[in-house]
Amino acid sequence: MPALISLLQTYGIWIVFANVLLAQAGLPVPAYPVLIVAGAMAAHHELSWPACLAVSVVACLISDLGWYAAGRRHGKRILALLCRLSLSPDYCVSHTEDIFSRWGVKSLLVAKFLPGFNTIAPPLSGAMGIGQPTFLLFSAVAALLWAGTGLAIGAFFHASIDSVLTVLSQMGTAALSGIGILLAAFLLLKHRQRQRFMQQLEMARISVEELRELMDGGKDPVIIDARSVTARELTPPIPGAILFGHAAHEQAFGALARTHPIVVYCSCPNEASAAAVARQLMARGFRQVRPLVGGLDAFNAYDATVVVRVAPAG
Repeated sequence: MPALISLLQTYGIWIVFANVLLAQAGLPVPAYPVLIVAGAMAAHHELSWPACLAVSVVACLISDLGWYAAGRRHGKRILALLCRLSLSPDYCVSHTEDIFSRWGVKSLLVAKFLPGFNTIAPPLSGAMGIGQPTFLLFSAVAALLWAGTGLAIGAFFHASIDSVLTVLSQMGTAALSGIGILLAAFLLLKHRQRQRFMQQLEMARISVEELRELMDGGKDPVIIDARSVTARELTPPIPGAILFGHAAHEQAFGALARTHPIVVYCSCPNEASAAAVARQLMARGFRQVRPLVGGLDAFNAYDATVVVRVAPAG
């Protein structure tokens, strides 16, 4: 630990830059503790507070612009990839889309303070067609708020932080091992949370081929779009699908027989949102509800000309 503190004192600015850059890129790197320590060191004139703030903002903008460009070019595909790589459950994209649809580009101002939202908001901005000048303005202000807050906390509580660093220095290798154990425990906890989440999604599913057979056989399955409002703006729903959460969907469910086949789709990994909606419908008594394997992407890839018919009442 003394060597680490010495490293911070010698190369603090560059360590702050690299740490923030990696964290903003989506890696599980604890950037905020480094900013707080840097703020405390700046209070003792061991580091330059303006320089720490400047490199933090630059690191944020580099990462944000990279994700923005990826979202602009690849749209929903890059969002799905981020969700697959995330340690958090697969609702991460849909939750971000809901926040974004409610607040628009202004949501970027708080995105860096929200786990999960931080990495997904920039590519979502690109996918939604937010102009680059507007994105840069809000991203820069957000970076100033986020990094400035961390540095300010460190500067304000520098006396307490100095005491903690002194204790860690005295503990040496034991402190470093303890931090490593805590990090490993955090990653294990996240992994178990994801496993439990995946177990909750276990249920019978239907393939696009099976859905087409139902439609061709006159079964008239009801199709439910479980995506967020923002996702529907990015990619149109299947023609004839009921939009879950729309004002008219309750009336449609009320007139539907509990034994009628229902297929729910989304555009998220593991059909997470579709499975969650399917469970809600099953809890209301509908017995033939299945998520669509591969969601909207699989449907469009299989046959973009399929026209879904809304099931008759009864």
